[in-house]
Amino acid sequence: MPRDPEFARLLRNTGVGLAACAALVLLCYQFVDRPVATFVHAHNAVAVPYLKPLTYPPPVVQAWVPAVLAALAVRRALGPFRRWEWAVFAAGAAIVLADQFRESLSYLAGRYWPETWVDDNPSYIGGGAYGFHPFHGGSAYGSFPSGHEARTVAAAAVLWLAYPRWRWAGVLASAAVAVGLVGMNYHFVGDVVAGGFVGGAVGVYAAHFAGVSPAAASPSGRPPRTP
Repeated sequence: MPRDPEFARLLRNTGVGLAACAALVLLCYQFVDRPVATFVHAHNAVAVPYLKPLTYPPPVVQAWVPAVLAALAVRRALGPFRRWEWAVFAAGAAIVLADQFRESLSYLAGRYWPETWVDDNPSYIGGGAYGFHPFHGGSAYGSFPSGHEARTVAAAAVLWLAYPRWRWAGVLASAAVAVGLVGMNYHFVGDVVAGGFVGGAVGVYAAHFAGVSPAAASPSGRPPRTP
């Protein structure tokens, strides 16, 4: 079976990225997360009207992904996909997969939230509850990693590879969601960092398998058609 050098490179880069992400999360856990959460809590009333709307798009977009993928399935029956259709397919699949990875990792990590949101859940601001509690399920332990950031960066990563001239849009969307999440105290900084890594990794692999990254081939073994 022929070796795929591009996929081997992706695996190596994933390992490096994972190590860098783990180091950043550890630094945030020790030195950044608590001071930022405390500062945000003290100024939250001022930020709400401006930052809360930034957190709305990820779940709304994900809710429409099944309809988009179904429409693409019908479209595929009429003939081969064009390149932009492969990109949309990859982005939709990446959004769903990134969120599922987030679900699995949140159970593995079991991290408390910055603030108390529902059912008097333990939190850092609400009662000083801080830390990871592996293999604890339930809504009280779902802060890490950020699903909103994972879904946003997953789509942005596909856009980054498929259409380099639109990279600014993906960066802007990812940064806006991150600012909204941290600014509303919905997540610690480390949660957003980890969510970004999860989404980025899933998006890059989705783009590779869909054949829309610069060095990848399409699932048929041929470069995707141009728009």
